[in-house]
Amino acid sequence: MRHVIALDVGGTGMKAALVGADGALLHRARRATGRERGPDEVVAGILDFAAELRAYGVEHLGESAVAAGVAVPGIVDEANGVAVYAANLGWRDVGLRRLLTGRLGGVPVALGHDVRTGGLAEGRIGAGQGADRFLFVALGTGIAGAIGVDGRVEAGAHGFAGEIGHIVVRPGGTPCPCGQRGCLERFASAAAVGEAWAAACGDPGADAADCAKAVTSGAPDAVRIWQRAVDALADGLVTALTLLDPRTLIIGGGLAEAGETLFTPLRNAVRRRVTFQKLPLIVPAALGDTAGCRGAGLLAWDLLESTDRTEVTS
Repeated sequence: MRHVIALDVGGTGMKAALVGADGALLHRARRATGRERGPDEVVAGILDFAAELRAYGVEHLGESAVAAGVAVPGIVDEANGVAVYAANLGWRDVGLRRLLTGRLGGVPVALGHDVRTGGLAEGRIGAGQGADRFLFVALGTGIAGAIGVDGRVEAGAHGFAGEIGHIVVRPGGTPCPCGQRGCLERFASAAAVGEAWAAACGDPGADAADCAKAVTSGAPDAVRIWQRAVDALADGLVTALTLLDPRTLIIGGGLAEAGETLFTPLRNAVRRRVTFQKLPLIVPAALGDTAGCRGAGLLAWDLLESTDRTEVTS
């Protein structure tokens, strides 16, 4: 059965699948990233994992994978297949595409940014399916986005497109590790909400999910922290939709798991802020933690199709 390898590499774990031409997940696997062993060992673990997936395909599906797609965090040079920088993994200028192509017997390999790759899946086969223009925003430890246009995701001239978390929404506000002050992710990420709630409730182990629960019970400090996050997020999103005019706005990541505790006030806050802009459909992400892996599979199939087209036209 014809298939591709899909790998989603995270800071703590890797998710993988063998994906059929129809998008079906023919085999799924997980393993620890092992970043505590150092960057070289992480790369070795990825190569070993990919080789095991290839061997599984030969044994159980009757043939080797015809391509592979890999989603990684940090700064990614997708055109050249290089993981430029990833703080959590200690990477600098790792030629993952070249390494994987060599380990997998010369098959084509696509390398993508984790959030853009997850956004590709959400836009094409998830919550944004059918939308010609979408914006995917992941509210996690930080905030990042993916700009979708006609079934593909825009990387930008230098690979930085979609970094909505570093839109300044509160000038002169909380310092951000990026060097600016008042960035969106310092107010509306799951990490920022969790930190604020932990300080307010006196429990250092409290997180954003705990804050959301406290909001539903009407705890005043939780309501204040949550509303601050919603207002900051709405300001950032209105800036983004003013620039991009998406038809669908997809919200994912840890904070989105609060469901309507987030989406009801967020939709209202965005609605209050728009003037001439067209209000997009604001929906929760649909694919959960499979989005990155599914997106990596799409990258692999897209790469294969473009390779096939090039061979035919030449």
